Amino acid sequence: MRPLDYLSTAAAAMLANPIRTCLTMLGIIIGVGSMVSMAAIGAGAQAQVQEQIRSFGANVLMINAAVRNQGGIRTAGNIRRPLTIEDSRAIAELPSVRAAAASVAGPAQAVHGGRNWGTVINGTTRDHFAIRGWQLASGRLFEPGEEAGGGKVAVVGSLVARRLFGDEDPLGRVIRILNTPFEVIGVLKEKGSAAGQNQDDVIFVPLLTAMIRLIGSANAVNRDAIAFIMASSKSDDSMTAAIDDITSLMRQRHGLTGNDENDFTITTAASILAAQEASTRTVAILLGAIAAVSLVVGGISIMNIMLVSVSERTREIGLRLAIGARPRDVRKQFLLEAAVLCVVGGVIGVLLGGLTAIGVAKFVGWRVLLEPQVAAVAVVFAGCVGIFFGYYPARQAARLEPVMALRTD
Repeated sequence: MRPLDYLSTAAAAMLANPIRTCLTMLGIIIGVGSMVSMAAIGAGAQAQVQEQIRSFGANVLMINAAVRNQGGIRTAGNIRRPLTIEDSRAIAELPSVRAAAASVAGPAQAVHGGRNWGTVINGTTRDHFAIRGWQLASGRLFEPGEEAGGGKVAVVGSLVARRLFGDEDPLGRVIRILNTPFEVIGVLKEKGSAAGQNQDDVIFVPLLTAMIRLIGSANAVNRDAIAFIMASSKSDDSMTAAIDDITSLMRQRHGLTGNDENDFTITTAASILAAQEASTRTVAILLGAIAAVSLVVGGISIMNIMLVSVSERTREIGLRLAIGARPRDVRKQFLLEAAVLCVVGGVIGVLLGGLTAIGVAKFVGWRVLLEPQVAAVAVVFAGCVGIFFGYYPARQAARLEPVMALRTD
């Protein structure tokens, strides 16, 4: 028989029992759909994390004050020793560090005219923008005199600018934060989300201004206490050196010796965003497990249905063998029928898997990345499952004796 004859015979066998054919393909459809969804969500999560790391800033390090352990439990309100502005200045002098910026932050309501918006106020220095890779859409950053004198100026994120000013130009306008007037001197370009937070929903003011007029220091006793320090290494290769240098410096400044536990923590942009990637990876692994089980179940279902088909078509097989068909021709026919069942189920599974991934992305807010090569591999793999589980029924069909097959009632 020619290849087209095998295909037409396989198609006729599938169409003869459409309901049974659909039920047979169901396991393959679910398995391939889960595989495609897993790959799309996993690839999208990885690409999203990489984009967020880039948007967060290159070679960024965040230094926070650690909390004291009480009975093995860490309480956020029990800071062992606060960070200070002098700590930030000392870190900036390290040879492996490009820049460092002290910060205090807290929520507040910003008002302009009849509009108000609850946002985050971040008191910091102009080095913060260089560390994070912030770019201005318009205006300027803080001047040294404004930082040293506690100037009432503000640089706003793009989301805050839209909420407070709409289509108006914010530059030169006055906003009120905790009843204190601030002149808007700059608007930042849009950065998007990172670590589950919208980076554009923020207002930056000079550090001294925030500590005196808005937020205060991060510690009721030490007026120079800050919430955190943002720093950046000079290059990707110097990240490890920068962490080691900062650790050594901070231990020295805080009087830690020997086996004393660090009273500060150092995290990188990658570690901050790792939790989000881990959650999507967990979902991808679960989908992979479902795909594996579904493919095995689908393969077993195909084997059983093909065995039923062999018993139902015994006379047909005997007639073909009697008129000159070789056992390998019969084996090829049944193997092709199993493969076609799985390939068709695989194509349907790819379509459903893609739609499922898109639906999950819209519902959860994740990004998906559908790659054509993944779909092709899934369909080919489904065909291989059909050949593997269809071999035994095909072998049984090929081993039938023509005379005995024709005599079967």
